[in-house]
Amino acid sequence: MTARSKSAKYYAANPKARKKKAQTDKKINARSEQIKKRVEANRARRKAKAAGKNVAGKDASHTNNGIRFKKTSVNRGSKSDSNGDKNARGGKKNKKR
Repeated sequence: MTARSKSAKYYAANPKARKKKAQTDKKINARSEQIKKRVEANRARRKAKAAGKNVAGKDASHTNNGIRFKKTSVNRGSKSDSNGDKNARGGKKNKKR
């Protein structure tokens, strides 16, 4: 068994926070743009499997260059060139002077 991340340990120890996160994730996953993204990834995965590509242990990663298959451990939280990844991490705000 692999070691758990700080956030996994936190949610395991805090049921209220875990419940709130589950509700938030449910709302995010129900968004139309998220559904489209998931459908696109599933379609790409099926197509790759049908073409005989080995996609075991890989995620369909959305990048500016289209969908690429990356190892799951690399894709989760990757700092790729997709806008979703950049937005998720926040960024330096331009200070107004």
